[in-house]
Amino acid sequence: MTDGLQASIEKMRAEGVGEAAIDTFAHYYEQLREGASGMLPESDIEPVEDLPTLDDLPEGDSDDLDAAVVIKLNGGLGTSMGMTKAKSLIEAKDGRTFLDIIVGQVVALRERSGARVPLVLMHSFATREDSLVALARHREVASDVPLDFLQNKVPKIAAADLQPVSWPREPALEWAPPGHGDLYTALVTSGMLDALLDRGYRYAFVSNSDNLGAVLEPRILSWVAREQVPFAMEVAGRTEADRKGGHLARRRDDGLVLRETAQTPEEDLEKLQDVGRHRYVNTNNLWVDLEALRATLAERQGVLGLPIIVNRKTVDPTDPTSPPVVQLETAMGAAVGVFAGARALHVPRRRFAPVKTTNDLLALRSDAYVLGDDFRVELAPQRTEPPVIDLDPDYYKLVGDFEPRFAAGPPSLVDCARLVVAGDVTFGRGVVVRGTVTLQGPARIEDGALLAG
Repeated sequence: MTDGLQASIEKMRAEGVGEAAIDTFAHYYEQLREGASGMLPESDIEPVEDLPTLDDLPEGDSDDLDAAVVIKLNGGLGTSMGMTKAKSLIEAKDGRTFLDIIVGQVVALRERSGARVPLVLMHSFATREDSLVALARHREVASDVPLDFLQNKVPKIAAADLQPVSWPREPALEWAPPGHGDLYTALVTSGMLDALLDRGYRYAFVSNSDNLGAVLEPRILSWVAREQVPFAMEVAGRTEADRKGGHLARRRDDGLVLRETAQTPEEDLEKLQDVGRHRYVNTNNLWVDLEALRATLAERQGVLGLPIIVNRKTVDPTDPTSPPVVQLETAMGAAVGVFAGARALHVPRRRFAPVKTTNDLLALRSDAYVLGDDFRVELAPQRTEPPVIDLDPDYYKLVGDFEPRFAAGPPSLVDCARLVVAGDVTFGRGVVVRGTVTLQGPARIEDGALLAG
């Protein structure tokens, strides 16, 4: 039998995948073959206590802005919401898409500061074409570096024999994204890292395109530059909504570490979900010194060495009877445990408003959030945290089912603490929800109705 790693390398080279990405994949394949699970048990970590906060930082130095670039991860298709195009191309707020608002944020920052501040998107193969068409409508966003670069792809590995899986009926399913930790490798394989450094850009602010609270904050940029921080992670206080997500921790042998749910042994899930014990959620708003990145990659022969995530699925994720596979992934926030001198910064919740479900989308579209003149999207002034939304997944999980049930627009949620909808409920125009409200369908809420609890 052909060695599984060699077969995978040959497959990647035939597909034109860059050598740095191949070397990185080989690094993780060897770990898999040696039995690595990627697990990070509670016994190896301890909670993080006090951190510096954004409010502690002095005003930013405008001179730092000219060395900054905004990088948005734009590879998500929104498949969990039933989408088949880039999630950033659906309406987010006031008739504008996520991408429209991101462009507006960057252009507004340029106009206020006079700095260059390019916007660069990291696409997947599935999101690039549609997104570039949408960006073509925003000629004002052009800069002196390319608008985008592509993340890499890796073979799915058959769980039975660790060979690259073959799936002739749909060959595209033989490939997987290597997680957003591929950011650092893709910057190299695309040539983007050299292009940015050659044009004098040193600091990258990186965030997900579905988090419109993530705008470049000059105070954080100047802190990173002044303190010579090679890598910084913004964290927010965990809430009920973050119980099942990853968190920041400290290794018992010192050093920060990011623990994702997929890296948590089953017996430790209760502690993972204890938001009083592990108090900080990774916002995936990251700050990277690009010179430090290039130097660290050189020291490590091009492989950053983020902790492995072993993701077990089937080759066709919609068909549980298809062959079991392993996807080798990494998380970009895990670089907090790689860079010597990496820091974490506690930021307000307003910088963390990701849209992962239609529950999040409804809250964002409602008046619980406001869109400012500078295209910042923040909680309404009278709110300190978003409303808790729980829509029946049988009727609302997919965008195609969600949209017609709010065809007249979202209800007012600015004074809503919690909205729970069970069954099929359609909302009329101008509905107002206050306090804690539970609705049972089938029902239609009339125009102008006031729901209070």
